[in-house]
Amino acid sequence: MIQAGETPDAEAVIRELAHRVPQHEDELMTIAQQLEEKGREKGRQEGLEKGRQPGGLEASREIARNLLANGMDSVSVMKMTGLSEEELQQIRH
Repeated sequence: MIQAGETPDAEAVIRELAHRVPQHEDELMTIAQQLEEKGREKGRQEGLEKGRQPGGLEASREIARNLLANGMDSVSVMKMTGLSEEELQQIRH
């Protein structure tokens, strides 16, 4: 697995390395934790990107329309929806 550089279960590789080289177990577990956090961050970023796709953008526009119609100020609407000032101008017209 290690020589090929690919594995379906990287966690198992880290555990096996920690078992075989116990004096480096702490460092290996820290690496594993860093990899987990990197995976979580990638998932968050992918989720944000999906939300910005056309369907997500249309939903943000609809929410912005409703907020503006109910008297919320533009700055707050932009913060809540992630839309730009130009996009809000388009919604108003």
